[in-house]
Amino acid sequence: MSNWLTVVGIGEDGWHGLGREARRALFEARSIHGGERHLAFLPARIAARRVPWPSPFSVDAVLAERGVQTCVLASGDPMFFGVGATLARELSAEEMRVMPAPSSLSLAAARLGWPLQDAQCVSLVGRPVASLLAHVFRGGRLLVLSADGATPAAVTQLLTLHGFGASRVTVFEHLGGANERRFDERADDWREPRVAALNLMAIECRTHAGHAGPSLTPGLADDAYRHDGQLTKRDVRAVTLARLAPQPGELLWDVGAGCGSIGIEWMRAHPACRAIAIEANEGRQRLIEHNRDALGVPALQLVKGEAPGALDGLSAPDAVFIGGGVTVPGLLDACWARVRQGGRLIVNAVTLQSEAALVAWRAEHGGELTRIGIARAEPLGSFDTWRQALPITLLHAKKP
Repeated sequence: MSNWLTVVGIGEDGWHGLGREARRALFEARSIHGGERHLAFLPARIAARRVPWPSPFSVDAVLAERGVQTCVLASGDPMFFGVGATLARELSAEEMRVMPAPSSLSLAAARLGWPLQDAQCVSLVGRPVASLLAHVFRGGRLLVLSADGATPAAVTQLLTLHGFGASRVTVFEHLGGANERRFDERADDWREPRVAALNLMAIECRTHAGHAGPSLTPGLADDAYRHDGQLTKRDVRAVTLARLAPQPGELLWDVGAGCGSIGIEWMRAHPACRAIAIEANEGRQRLIEHNRDALGVPALQLVKGEAPGALDGLSAPDAVFIGGGVTVPGLLDACWARVRQGGRLIVNAVTLQSEAALVAWRAEHGGELTRIGIARAEPLGSFDTWRQALPITLLHAKKP
């Protein structure tokens, strides 16, 4: 099918900023879909039917016009966090052509003199503000698409709370239009409770000496988490994550999640990684909810219940981690049955009974057993000695 749909990127300069080909597509269209703000840019001589986006947002009305010359108006570059990317998941490349305008990110980088490739681009549209924390590191530059006019105040409060109050924050309103305006402040000195709904934030992440934010590598410091003692400790956590080997787009089940540390660090490995934390204890559920926000992965899904019963109906995982409850009848077999082909099962055991369960399971299904022993130097009188932590037995099995 020839391209019946044209997606036109339009900036705050409206109709006057469009090129000849984009204008021609709009003149030839039978219908034009877009936000009310974008549709208002069109001159009266455009004869096409104008269709505002529905609420809640949907592209079904566009898809229903298949085969009829149709246009969609979108902000800036429609393929960057825009409706063009949504439509591309539904249509073949032969059905759709895209005419981008300069994105707000490109305009902001130009105003600031930032090389765009050196900045991390983050969208908070339809996402919790806490998700920004996964990208905040000392010296980093962030370009942030705001959800609304209250986003800058929420972001600056979040930065200040997590030790990045010294960050330089620039907010642009209506970039590229006649009403363009900017604000420049430190995060901890932000004074604007609300700005224009159409805004973009640029953040230079700064902090006090000795504070850099959580590391990118697995094995965050134990005090990065709120916990009640049910925490896979730092060194064991790093080894466990290495065996789990997260890949973009993969799903982890963290069974008996405790404070959520394994699932959280799995998701911090890549923005596309997904995780489900299964936890029966109500107090620990609250800890997971706090920790996932504080460490920038609010999309971590929490299932409140006890495995294996709580596993019913969940999407099949690419990897499963079991940090407790190994001796619960049927748990190991239930997890193994649901792991995708080529997926991994990693289990940590501390007690003799749980270790025995791993030995018996391995005899039937295969896998590797590894003993992890860690000692730390601690005072003994006026000297130091090694204090041995409880040894961990780790089972690593890959499903053929």
